[in-house]
Amino acid sequence: MTDQDQVLTIDELAAYLKISKSTLYKLAQNSEVPGQKVGKHWRFRRDIIDQWLAEGTSASRRKDEG
Repeated sequence: MTDQDQVLTIDELAAYLKISKSTLYKLAQNSEVPGQKVGKHWRFRRDIIDQWLAEGTSASRRKDEG
């Protein structure tokens, strides 16, 4: 995997998670999936997404607990 493959676009992550882009946009905007906006575009780090999936918790839930 190249360094470029470590950063996913909304299209790539939606395909990776097998969910619609509209659902992913809602999750990202509500901080329920870890990612960040770069200009007008969302970007997600694959390693952080994999960790998030393994933990089975949302980013917002972690914030509430911390």
